Amino acid sequence: MIYLELFWEFFKMGLFSVGGGLATIPFLYDIGRRYDWLDTAVIPDMIAISESTPGPIGINMATYTGYTAAGIFGALIASLAIILPSAIIVLLISGFLASFGRDKRVLNTMYGLRPASLGLITAAAFMLFKVSVITYDAFVESGNILDIIDIKALVLFVCLLVIRLFFRKIHPILFIVFAGAIGIIFNF
Repeated sequence: MIYLELFWEFFKMGLFSVGGGLATIPFLYDIGRRYDWLDTAVIPDMIAISESTPGPIGINMATYTGYTAAGIFGALIASLAIILPSAIIVLLISGFLASFGRDKRVLNTMYGLRPASLGLITAAAFMLFKVSVITYDAFVESGNILDIIDIKALVLFVCLLVIRLFFRKIHPILFIVFAGAIGIIFNF
C-alpha cells in the first residue's frame, strides 16, 4: 500500500508543481504533515543537500523521501512518479507542438500558469524563511519577543540576498559554500 501512496503523492507533485523543483516544497510539507515518511523539520536540510548535489532538486527530494519511507524500491517509485507527468505531457505535446505554439488557448493557459508557479515558489520561500530565521522555541523558553528572530540567520540571509541582487554572475555553489562556512564559524 505504501508504494501506491508514494506513487500517487509524487505523481500529483510532478503534475502540479509547475515552475521547477522549488515548487515541490509546499507539496513536501503537505506530505510531511499527512504521512510519517519525513519530518517537516528536515525539509530545509533536504533542500540544501538537494541543491548541492547533481540532478534536479525535485527528483533528489523525491528520491530521499521515497527512500526514508520505503527503502530503495520506494526511492525508485517516488523518482519515477515525479517525472512521469512531465514525460507524458512532453510526449503528448511534442507531436502537436507546431500548431499548439500559436494557439490562443495554449498561450492563455501558459500565461495563467506563471502566477501559479510564482505563488508556489513564494510559498516555499516563506516556509524556508520561517524555518531558518524564526525561532519559536527560543521565544517560548525565554518569553522575550526579541528571541523570536535568529539575528545571526537574519543577517546572513540579508547579506546573501544583497550580494545576489548586485552580483548576479556569482555561481550559486559559492553561496552554498559561503553560507556553510559561516554556519560552521558562527556555530549555527
